[in-house]
Amino acid sequence: GYGKEEVEGLFRGDVRTLKMFCQVAQPVHVAGLEETEKQFMTEFDYTREAAQLAAVRDNLVRGGIASEENDGRAGGGKYLCVVPRPYSDLCTKRVLVMEELAGVKLVDGLRADAARHHYGAGDGAGATAGGEATGGGGAAKTERPGPNAEMYDRYIAALDAKRRAKNFYRVLFNWTAGMLPGVPRMDVVGVSALPLNHARIVDDLFHVHGHEVLVDGYFNGDPHPGNILLMDQEKGGATHPTLGLIDYGQVKSISKKDRILLCKLYIALDDDNRDEISRLMDESGFRTKYSKEDIMYKYCKLYLDQDNMALFGGKHMQVFIEELEKADPVENIPRDLIMVHRTTLLLRGLAHALNQSRSVARAWRPIAEKVLKGEGIEYPKGREMK
Repeated sequence: GYGKEEVEGLFRGDVRTLKMFCQVAQPVHVAGLEETEKQFMTEFDYTREAAQLAAVRDNLVRGGIASEENDGRAGGGKYLCVVPRPYSDLCTKRVLVMEELAGVKLVDGLRADAARHHYGAGDGAGATAGGEATGGGGAAKTERPGPNAEMYDRYIAALDAKRRAKNFYRVLFNWTAGMLPGVPRMDVVGVSALPLNHARIVDDLFHVHGHEVLVDGYFNGDPHPGNILLMDQEKGGATHPTLGLIDYGQVKSISKKDRILLCKLYIALDDDNRDEISRLMDESGFRTKYSKEDIMYKYCKLYLDQDNMALFGGKHMQVFIEELEKADPVENIPRDLIMVHRTTLLLRGLAHALNQSRSVARAWRPIAEKVLKGEGIEYPKGREMK
């Protein structure tokens, strides 16, 4: 196989070729490729990744989002996630050493949960991620919101009441008839037998990354399912496991000014305030050839909020994008928005795969409002800050 240096050289060569092609055929995408190259290059230096991992971890612990302890005691809903502590003194450019997280990959955990409770892809009670979702284009064709977290809670509570009743009988049997010689004792069923709350897992994922983007301005640009773990359910909340977050090789930092603009933009998106969305997109530096407000609105929805059939008008995502480009070609994409777009796209893809489609604006609005209130910014004008 290739060594790290060979892979780095191949990657640089591939990106250079793509940039040369885009400079001729699609100049607008050159900035995106350069930003992607910049972020991916951090994957080839583990000392840098260790520093990024430590910084993200400190931010999330300080914000009350992540647990300081990674031994499973973070469950039960007290903390949303844990991030492993790197051992920087042991790290080199080619070796990353960090704490071990006692969890399973999100996809594996949800597949096992689906099989255990007889969920199939598309079942109303929940669905498993059949693979690593990378975007919403195909998933949007079969978009279904699925049950929300409260509906899952009610369903799980009903199953738990049934489990407790059976356990009461089994314990009673074990301490009576089960004490007789030759009588087999009955097994007591633990809480780990209950199904996972898929909706709350998705809610937590969106909240954690919303905090990273809007509060910290320092976030993971590659939150695909392989980088997300479900922690030990026996030690934590069985139906609401704490998330384990790994792989911070692609971390993006944005300025306070950009965070504030994004906060306003997500509130405007949730309000469907198209004039304000167009104004804020223009302020961000996003440019199209003809500056058509309706097209600008659709670009913003697609890049930062939702990808669904309502937005696409029943068309495939690629056809929808081609029509936008034909109607009003993009001339400039702000580089600091590119990785925010990538982060939200990966989160949306995962949500689609779980039949838990989300509006990023709806999920991130409470965070945005809190950030603006903390900065003393009244937005929108005339609306009392919550």
